[in-house]
Amino acid sequence: MMKKIPLHWSIMLGMILGVVVGAVFTTFEVGPKLISHWVKPFGTIFINALKLIAMPLILGSLIKGVSDLKDISRLSKMGGRTIVIYIVTTVVAVTIGLIMVNAVKPGKSISEQTRQELIVAYQSDAAEKQAVAQKQKDAGPLQALVDLVPDNIFKATTENGNMLQVIFFALFFGIGLILIPAEKSKPVKDFFDAFNEVILKLIDLIMLVAPYGVFALLAALVVESPSLDLFRALGMYAFTLVIGLILMGLFYLLLVRLFVKFKPKKFIDGIAPAQLLAFSTSSSAATLPVTMERVEEHLGVDKEVASFVLPIGATINMDGTSLYQAVAAVFIAQAFGMDLSVGTQLGIILTATLASIGAAAVPGAGMVMLVIVLGQAGIPEAGLALIFAIDRPLDMCRTVVNITGDASVSMMVAKSVGKLHQRPKEKKWDDHYPKK
Repeated sequence: MMKKIPLHWSIMLGMILGVVVGAVFTTFEVGPKLISHWVKPFGTIFINALKLIAMPLILGSLIKGVSDLKDISRLSKMGGRTIVIYIVTTVVAVTIGLIMVNAVKPGKSISEQTRQELIVAYQSDAAEKQAVAQKQKDAGPLQALVDLVPDNIFKATTENGNMLQVIFFALFFGIGLILIPAEKSKPVKDFFDAFNEVILKLIDLIMLVAPYGVFALLAALVVESPSLDLFRALGMYAFTLVIGLILMGLFYLLLVRLFVKFKPKKFIDGIAPAQLLAFSTSSSAATLPVTMERVEEHLGVDKEVASFVLPIGATINMDGTSLYQAVAAVFIAQAFGMDLSVGTQLGIILTATLASIGAAAVPGAGMVMLVIVLGQAGIPEAGLALIFAIDRPLDMCRTVVNITGDASVSMMVAKSVGKLHQRPKEKKWDDHYPKK
């Protein structure tokens, strides 16, 4: 039975079968329509279920995590280290992307004919992203700071794109719990303890259907993909980006080995199910519940640290997205025959780093932030259409890097504050499932 297979192998099997079934159905005239109408909805339901609990998980776990710190000094110590490490890894990611794209020069392989075909085919989609980004650019330099503080927490929690506002409220609320007498805060803390237990049980139930959900997602992705000719034209761009993402992944393993003294293979084994889920969903937010479970139970990070570091990471630590923005921006410039100066590329590093902080942890958010990067570098924003065709598969890859970075940073922070435990006895996912 499926439930006796380890989770990551079940997800992998679902992904492979989804690709195969999608490829087979594309050979029939009615095949794509059947997949879109009768298979894709199950993938959408799976994604919606994960998103459903993402916001309650962040709200509850952060409030509990902050209130358990007992005093403000511990919060500032952990928070400061978390932010600094996240910023450093983001700068490294953008730098790797720029080195790769300047070395490979994938934009030189785009012909004029292919460029025009892509622009015509995806101009409407690109224009929509440009319009959203233009609103952000017109809002002023401090608008991001204004947007951080919600005027209505109930409104903020109804939209997954408002995670920074929910994080702000959770931190603020948690600090309030620290500052009042323990006897007064105990009932509230007990509530959030129980609240978190309920959310974790819901995660277990949702993961029962994870292999089937990713099967539906991958089958739909295959039948809805553009023509193979366009993918081949963008092959060098994809190759450059994937190699850059792999190098960033190796950088994480190096950090884990040097600073945490943790074997890379054990780290990969522990985080693999979350990586595969991130690949299939393209959403750090949707993957967050599984990332938290794997980091706490399989990598030895204390719940206090995981509840604080990972929700913040899912929002501001978009290393894979930042690397992608660097590669994509220079690739588009190369495709248009532009030579970017060193100063312009340094500007890309700064802009991509800041843009990654404001990127929502949902599929496709990086495309919106990319327009801001293009505008800063003086690159034609219409070039966004050049990469729209192949963005979703690459979005899947960079999401894996995003959550891998979150996990590695959580281990580093836990190590630095003495909250990294000996790795617990490996649990089977069957242990979390309800027994029949």
